[in-house]
Amino acid sequence: METVVSGIRPTGNLHLGNYFGAIKSFLKLQEEYNCFFFIADWHSLTTHPHPDNIRSSARTILAEYLACGIDPDKATLYLQSDVRETAELYLYLNMNAGIGELMRTASFKDKARKQMHIADAESDGSVEKEIFNENNKHSVSAGLLTYPTLMAADIIIHKAVKVPVGKDQEQNMEMARRFARRFNTTYGVEFFPEPASFYMSDKAVKVPGLDGSGKMGKSEGNAIYLVDDEKTIYKKVMKAVTDAGPKEPNSKKPEVIANLFTMMEIVSSKEAYNFFDEKYNNCEIRYGDMKKQLAEDIGKFCAPIRERILDIQSNEDYMVKVARIGAEKAHESAARTLKEVRQIIGFRPE
Repeated sequence: METVVSGIRPTGNLHLGNYFGAIKSFLKLQEEYNCFFFIADWHSLTTHPHPDNIRSSARTILAEYLACGIDPDKATLYLQSDVRETAELYLYLNMNAGIGELMRTASFKDKARKQMHIADAESDGSVEKEIFNENNKHSVSAGLLTYPTLMAADIIIHKAVKVPVGKDQEQNMEMARRFARRFNTTYGVEFFPEPASFYMSDKAVKVPGLDGSGKMGKSEGNAIYLVDDEKTIYKKVMKAVTDAGPKEPNSKKPEVIANLFTMMEIVSSKEAYNFFDEKYNNCEIRYGDMKKQLAEDIGKFCAPIRERILDIQSNEDYMVKVARIGAEKAHESAARTLKEVRQIIGFRPE
């Protein structure tokens, strides 16, 4: 079977956007591919988390992945830091990566702006200027700069050919292909496949946030988490942004309202969606009623997942076993690749 790799940073609980945007696809992928799903705890170090937070966050994601249906008997589920071969491959890739190409990545510039408190309106050149400004009080992590090479190492250590990603990761995926190709060219071998971005469907599911714009995200404060109880979900949904309502029949829905309908289309019945859609088109919509229905439907969807999350989190022995087995399987794959990489470069294979 072809190999698929995907990772997630342990920066908080999984939300509806994670489920419908990625995990739902993972459940299909694990039936058809050789899947490696990892928790990217090394990647989280760029934000300097406390050691206790690293452990608890990784544990949270592991339990929630399992609760959503990721099957450790079908897919390899592991912590990034348990596979140290990845760090060695990361070193080799960095030796052939250019500072300029890394600094030009959009993700680096965006995150560097935030770390240095540079306004988004500033030019790209100002980011580079401030990075090299010795008087700048806000330093930028080298790990942030080399994020694409670590991401590439995560992928090609297992010789993955497909990676499920969102559009915001496409540039990093192109760099992963570049680094794989560069290794092959440098050493005159056809060793690493060039991983392709993979989409389960032509139309990616984008779950909107409750703040009226953009997509649901952990750090935006606009998310409904899979572990949220019905009371919490109700409060969040009832606070969702709306407007004064349509003035004319069959009016185009503004973004804040279209977002609510998108969410309803995902979790509610077709009958419920059509009912409120008709009410909107007839200028009879009552947003309060729509939100109550939406909150009820989200609650029904999340309830069984939440129960499984709590049950798995209470079984520490099971979680330790899953992490250990995943680490062993991932290590076996990575060690096999790295042994050949060391031989190709000229080092002792072990």
